[in-house]
Amino acid sequence: MLASYLDEAMEQAVYEIIEDEGTYWGEIPGLQGVWARDTTLEGCRRELREAVSDWIALRLRLNLDIPVLADIDLNLIAQSA
Repeated sequence: MLASYLDEAMEQAVYEIIEDEGTYWGEIPGLQGVWARDTTLEGCRRELREAVSDWIALRLRLNLDIPVLADIDLNLIAQSA
């Protein structure tokens, strides 16, 4: 379930080139505060996936709602714990 959520989140990722800095910026709309920046697109993707993973872990630990993506509801994990 968690891996599927991460995959879905990454499919929704939006990337932008910050030309004056020579970096890539990535974020996932709907997941507040989840973003990454790196000098390569692949590096940005790796950083963004890690940011999503950390964001999920924190929200589960603090018992905060996690948006449902593609009918994957991680809030059920917190309810069953």
